[in-house]
Amino acid sequence: MLSELLFRFATEYYQEKESPFKSSPFANFVRHDLVAAAQDAIREWPFDLIVKASVGQSVWADVPWLAFFDPIETDSAMHGIYVVYLINPLEKTISLSLNQGATAIYNEYGKKRGRNVLLRQAADIADRVFDHAHQFSSEPINLGSSLQLATGYEAGHAFGRTYKAEDLSESELLQDLYEMFQAYSVILERGGLAPSDLMREESGIVNLIETRRYMLSRRIERSPKVRSQILKSRAAICQCCGLDPKLDYGYSGPLEKIPLDVHHAVQLKDLSDGESRRYSINDDFMILCPTCHRMIHKQSNVADLEKLKSKLKFKFMRGT
Repeated sequence: MLSELLFRFATEYYQEKESPFKSSPFANFVRHDLVAAAQDAIREWPFDLIVKASVGQSVWADVPWLAFFDPIETDSAMHGIYVVYLINPLEKTISLSLNQGATAIYNEYGKKRGRNVLLRQAADIADRVFDHAHQFSSEPINLGSSLQLATGYEAGHAFGRTYKAEDLSESELLQDLYEMFQAYSVILERGGLAPSDLMREESGIVNLIETRRYMLSRRIERSPKVRSQILKSRAAICQCCGLDPKLDYGYSGPLEKIPLDVHHAVQLKDLSDGESRRYSINDDFMILCPTCHRMIHKQSNVADLEKLKSKLKFKFMRGT
């Protein structure tokens, strides 16, 4: 069970830090067995998340973790919003946290200003999902270290729950995790940390709910994971006008850099807060050239490819 492996993670880590890091059986347990248990625990849940764990790189970390990343937002603890279990090895506590990447913030603002930015953004996250945050504690977490990464996790903490390792309950643990995933889905669906006025400006939509849905659709389109999967699943040719960058422009670069867009063709008007299975690779996307992509977004139905095709007036010079 996940609770049993987390108990071992929290209670044995401090002692294991005294052992050599390289080829450590305990590090292997965390990276593989713990991750596999977490994946199994959430396998049937309606959330598409990447699971990773860390005990450090080349040396033991002061604060090890087990994290869950939505690939539309991030796949790393260095940037973006994510859900994480943070271990305090000294006190043997486990903090479930809706957190944010500190590394990118520190790189931009420096340590002192960066910490203040993280604290401010953590409060903004909690405010944006106040209807979910109230189920958890907004009290600061203590990770038992004054090092930069540890204080970054503490500052980036929006809300969560801290457990003593000996008090872990599988049912409570999973219930809290499920509710945290719902909050995570909602914060991303509401725009993450993007200011509402900037989202309205980009979308050209006044209504805030419709703006959020538009922005979510665009984030799905721009996700590197989604783009890679779509381009590998079908011919890299515009499905409207037939533009083939390899044939028409002699493009010979990597597939992920090909000058075509991935279009999320499913309208999100019926999306409910917390719905997380937001797309189907096989059914919900088109590959379009940038011009056709812009034009299809001007239609009332962004999924009507045949209507867009009927508007085409130009012909290619190919073969002439």
